[in-house]
Amino acid sequence: MKFLLTPGQTHDITQAVPLLEGLAAEQVIADKGYDGDQVLQTIHDQGGQAVIPPKRNRKVQRPYDQQLYRERHHIERLFARLKQCRRIATRYDKTARNFLAFLHLAATMILLA
Repeated sequence: MKFLLTPGQTHDITQAVPLLEGLAAEQVIADKGYDGDQVLQTIHDQGGQAVIPPKRNRKVQRPYDQQLYRERHHIERLFARLKQCRRIATRYDKTARNFLAFLHLAATMILLA
């Protein structure tokens, strides 16, 4: 499992390709923010299916599995619960090690609740 920690002003799509490299997944579910040609090509090259809705400004609207995309809300709810921890939402920890440790602790607390 890979973790990438970037500054808050860095857009997520800039780190998508390094995060996906070497990932063996049948489907990759993401929101419209990840609808970039390089991300889609990386997923396709690794034998996966991109379940990413196309942006409105795409000239050719490509199909995606809308039923599978609806399952993404489980992940979004997890992130919402994690961000209820003020320490995670505001990134009080200065080091990546401490931030990741508290993230693991918060996820464990959510799992046990």
